[in-house]
Amino acid sequence: MAVLINEKIDALLEATSRSFYPTLKYLPKKIRGQIGLLYLLARVADTIADSKHGETEFLLRHLREYNDVAQGKSSTLPDFTELANLQTNKDEAKLLRNVEDVVAGLEVYSKTDQELMLECLGIIVDGQILDLERFGPANEGGNISALTSDEQMDDYTFRVAGSVGVFWSKISLEHLFTLPPEKEEEFFKKGIRFGKALQMINILRDIPEDLRFGRCYIPQEALSRFNLKPGDLMDDKNIDAFRPLYDEYLDLTNGHLDAAVEYIMMLPETQLRLKASCMLPVLIGQRTVTLLRTGNILNSEERIKVTRDEMKVYARKLLRALIIPGGVNRLLKKNKDS
Repeated sequence: MAVLINEKIDALLEATSRSFYPTLKYLPKKIRGQIGLLYLLARVADTIADSKHGETEFLLRHLREYNDVAQGKSSTLPDFTELANLQTNKDEAKLLRNVEDVVAGLEVYSKTDQELMLECLGIIVDGQILDLERFGPANEGGNISALTSDEQMDDYTFRVAGSVGVFWSKISLEHLFTLPPEKEEEFFKKGIRFGKALQMINILRDIPEDLRFGRCYIPQEALSRFNLKPGDLMDDKNIDAFRPLYDEYLDLTNGHLDAAVEYIMMLPETQLRLKASCMLPVLIGQRTVTLLRTGNILNSEERIKVTRDEMKVYARKLLRALIIPGGVNRLLKKNKDS
């Protein structure tokens, strides 16, 4: 039974996690399954929340009922047929048609591992519920709503990504190594900033697409400091007025990435696979921030992202760095400065 569940989970992961899959391959076997399953559990919730459905309450109900089943508070999954039929991505549609298998994947793991996964999933779902309550469904052509403050933005990035940094840290300490108690709190804090860095990159890279669906994650209070409104970000000619604020958020993101590098340095030298799995998203994140500083992010036709070929180059550089003494430090520093 466990083998069959794992095979189904692996197939869903391979189909739905193309950008995350390289990181997943590097992970040590002792935690690869737990992290992969959490990814799928969160991806189900994300797919529900981002579905192009006209009714906020419909999506909220499905999201809450799904989370209740995953958390063991209910045994009845909602009917995902309507939401599956709405998906333009066939792999996300398939994921919604196989939610029962994803939830069943929890049975393979220990009670402690389940608790860690479900603790994180609950925080992520809370963040998505807040998102839906603030913005409504991701439907094109509606009014644009914005977050109010930097505090709201920081809270959002913690809920949907910083919490994953906590989970990643706890599952690593549970299965791979230990740290002195006085170091654990620092480890968790840096893990949170690691997750926040990756979510900030998503926010800062996806502004035009989010605006198209009525969502502005750049806070109104911050925009007002530069005499801007959310709707002004729809016009790419406003990039010069927006650039100083945008650079502030890129600087914040770089600060989080620096904390991510410090997080990697706290990992034992013996944990090469874990270091590699953490380094790849940092390398890609650093490169993405560099690209975002020079492009016009408000131009929806100018999609700024690291290419697949670049990712393959980073993977090769990473393998070399891991076998050369001091190679990790040099690669991270060189990548940041380039």
